[in-house]
Amino acid sequence: MDAPQEPIPEATPVIDPRVVELEAEVARLRDAVLRAQADQQNQARRHQRDLVDLRKFAASPVIEDILPALDSLRIGLESASTQASAAAVATGFAMAVQQLRSALSSHGLIEVEAAGLVFDPSRHEALSQETSDVIAEGNVVRVLRSGWMLNDRLLRPAGVVVSKGPAA
Repeated sequence: MDAPQEPIPEATPVIDPRVVELEAEVARLRDAVLRAQADQQNQARRHQRDLVDLRKFAASPVIEDILPALDSLRIGLESASTQASAAAVATGFAMAVQQLRSALSSHGLIEVEAAGLVFDPSRHEALSQETSDVIAEGNVVRVLRSGWMLNDRLLRPAGVVVSKGPAA
């Protein structure tokens, strides 16, 4: 009878240190490539977002230049509406102001609501305070200068008078 054979021990593979070094270098380079790809994708998304913002807000300098003229027209209309001899002129100017507002609103410009609302420092600029028995303390009594937003971004805060509440 044959004696059972002992298993021949397998030779442990000899790993060349250069192979280990090269595998580590490959892993490092793969990680660097993946990071570079992620950075490129993030930069492309940022660029796209910036392009959208540029399109939405490119007109803001022009609109900011037009707003004082719109304010002047509003003041002139208020003055002309109190004089009977200027009623026809006031009507014409009112139509022109309405057309201008309509054109600006079609480009995303909207007026900031303020009259009678609670003072909001993120949308209103307090130009003065006054006592009021009718308007609660901290609410806007009247608007001195219209505020404007362009595509949900504040372009100019509304200049307002804020109530101090009833006189003591």
